[in-house]
Amino acid sequence: MRILIGALAVALLAGCTTPSDLLKGSPELSGRSKKDPKAYALCVYPSWQDYRSSSVMSETSTGYRIVAGSEMNGQTDDVLDIKKVSTGSSVKLYQRVAWQQLGRSDLKSSFNSCL
Repeated sequence: MRILIGALAVALLAGCTTPSDLLKGSPELSGRSKKDPKAYALCVYPSWQDYRSSSVMSETSTGYRIVAGSEMNGQTDDVLDIKKVSTGSSVKLYQRVAWQQLGRSDLKSSFNSCL
């Protein structure tokens, strides 16, 4: 029984996804905005809060990052990376399960409408 519980715990931990893990892959969406990173982040953030009230917006050394994840299993599901470029912002949306868009459509809508 102990072995079974230990194996289950290891399997659950192995499945955790962090923001860094998502940023290593290819973005689901990418684009450029004439807005500076803070203005763009403030434009899209309400949609992220509607999607997950636990969404977090933070300032990075190159711009802003918004992260949404599942509170139940500790998974990071979505990351929006907003970086300062000479013409405004470069924005990239990373999604853990990109094919599953249930409840996420507003994220993509705000991504495009705030450009």
